[in-house]
Amino acid sequence: MGKEPDNKRVAEATVDPLFINRWSPRALDPSPIPPETIQTLLEAARWAPSCFNDQPWLFMYADTAELRATYLEILAEGNRVWCKNAPVLAILFARRRFAHNGKPNNWAVFDCGAAWMSLTIQARLLGLYTHGMAGFSKESAHSLLGVPQGDYEAVCAIAIGRYGDAAMLPADLRDMEKPNGRNPLATIARRGIFKA
Repeated sequence: MGKEPDNKRVAEATVDPLFINRWSPRALDPSPIPPETIQTLLEAARWAPSCFNDQPWLFMYADTAELRATYLEILAEGNRVWCKNAPVLAILFARRRFAHNGKPNNWAVFDCGAAWMSLTIQARLLGLYTHGMAGFSKESAHSLLGVPQGDYEAVCAIAIGRYGDAAMLPADLRDMEKPNGRNPLATIARRGIFKA
């Protein structure tokens, strides 16, 4: 495992350091993640809140070389470069309809975001990192993993692992390998009525 870069993030209000220390590295150590640890991550996701308690998330994951090879095919070429070292790859799907009445669930993707964050926070508590990705083929996710496109929407790809050696990354990615900043709090939240 490599030395993690200095985290120069500064919060504008008091928050648990866990939130400041969560970031999305690309340098992941290829050491296997024990199955019971993967189950702990998924259990954390299971307890996320959702509309009507519908729990519309489906995490498909790969933790063996053979399965990861299939999941790598789903990823955009730029993500394959560094994800090849990730010991766990996943695709998060959102069930399109409510289980209790079959009506369209317009909040499914939102709810999947809550499940993803629950998994991510649990990962950090265990000393692991996650990296969510939009760079993947939704069509390939459905066809290669056999998840029916009419019933589910592919939401994001996820890499999970311990922090690795940034020196193993290509130079352009190595230069980006540090926790990034955030927009000022005043730009993301306003009290009262919106005024331009």
